[in-house]
Amino acid sequence: MKPSTPRTPTVSQLRAFAAVAEHRHFRDAAAAIGSSQSALSGAVAALEESLGAQLVERTTRKVVITPLGERIAEHSRRVLSALHALTEEAEAARRPFTGPLHLGVIPTVAPYLLPAVLRLVRGSYPDLELHVHEERTPSLLNGLGDGRLDLLLLALPAGGPLPVAEIPLFDEDFVLLVPPEHHLAGRADVPRDALLDLDVLLLEEGHCLRDQALDICREAGAEPAGGSTRAAGLSTLVQLVAGGLGATLLPATALDVETGRTDRLAAVRFAHPAPGRRIGLAHRPGSARTGEYARFAAALREALRGLPVRLAA
Repeated sequence: MKPSTPRTPTVSQLRAFAAVAEHRHFRDAAAAIGSSQSALSGAVAALEESLGAQLVERTTRKVVITPLGERIAEHSRRVLSALHALTEEAEAARRPFTGPLHLGVIPTVAPYLLPAVLRLVRGSYPDLELHVHEERTPSLLNGLGDGRLDLLLLALPAGGPLPVAEIPLFDEDFVLLVPPEHHLAGRADVPRDALLDLDVLLLEEGHCLRDQALDICREAGAEPAGGSTRAAGLSTLVQLVAGGLGATLLPATALDVETGRTDRLAAVRFAHPAPGRRIGLAHRPGSARTGEYARFAAALREALRGLPVRLAA
C-alpha cells in the first residue's frame, strides 16, 4: 500500500501546537492563544494527522512533546514568526506606528515604567492599539520568536536561544532594603561585601532579577541564605523584609512605589560603582518596524527622564 503524502499544515494548527510546546499544558496553551481547549486539542490532532506522526504524548498529568515534536515546534515558531513579519511589514507601510502592538514587559519593570509608557502612547501615538503582556523573560522571548509579541521591555542582555535586536533605554542601580533598626540603615557608602553578613531574600526561580541578585551576591562572595523563603513578586519580597525576615535588593525605579506602603523599611546605597541592571527594548531583527521602534525608544527615554536612572545615549 502506497503511504499517504503529508498534507500542508494550516497556520492555526501550527499556532496551536507551538502554544502547547511552550506551555506543556492544553488549558494554559488555549488561554495563551485565545482558543477553547477542545479547539486547540483538535488542531493539534489535525496537525499530527496531516504529518502522519505523533507530536504529543498525552497523559493524565502532563503533556510530553516527542523528539520529533520538539523539532516540529521549532519549525512552527519560525513559520509563525515569518508570517507575522509579513503582515507587520504591510501594516508598517500602510500606517507608520499605528494599529496593534503587543508589548511584553517583565514583572520587575511593569509596575514602575508602564505609567510613563502609557502616557507616552496616549499623548504621542493615539492610533496605536497597545496590548500589554506581563510575563517572565523566557515566556516573552518565546512570544517574540513565534510572533505573538512585537516588542519587549526587559533587562538586557535578553539572552534566549533566538537572536533579538536590543535598544538600551537606561541603567539603574540596585538598592539594598533592610529593616529600619538595622545597623546599615540609611547609609550611602556600603561596599558590596556587606552582603556577606546578610540574609538576602530572593524572588522565585524564573525571574531575571533573581539571577541578577544571585550574581551580585556571588561576586561579593556571599550566598543568599533565605532558606526556603521565596516571593513571586517584589511587593511580597519587600513585605518580608519589613517583617524582619532578611534583606533584599531592589531596583532604584521600584524604590518609591514599594517602600511607600510601610515605615518598616530603610534603603541602603552601595558605594560607587553600585551594582545595577540595564533596561531596554527588544524586537525581532529585520522587523519592518525597526526604525519606528528606535524612534519610540528615543521618545520613551525622554518620558523617563525624571526617574532615578542613567539614560542611554
